[in-house]
Amino acid sequence: MASDPKQFRVLYTGRVQGVGFRWTTQQIAGRHDVKGTVRNLDDGRVELVVEATPREARAMLAAIRGQFASNLTDETIDETPATGRHTRFEILR
Repeated sequence: MASDPKQFRVLYTGRVQGVGFRWTTQQIAGRHDVKGTVRNLDDGRVELVVEATPREARAMLAAIRGQFASNLTDETIDETPATGRHTRFEILR
């Protein structure tokens, strides 16, 4: 069913560390019915894992793109069934 929760793992490349990306992503997540995590990776990318209905997740991803359009050089999205392991949205490391 289209409204069943999914997990979206997104890798953002570009100028995404040291610019408030994780904090802003957490603020955007607060405006959507999503759960998951955002964290910096050692290779300079940012990983976002979000569980939500596809509609909510895509709305959140669009808001992130809009906020950081000039910073992003690539965005890779993998969609899988939701795991249900996330109880809230949080910043990791």
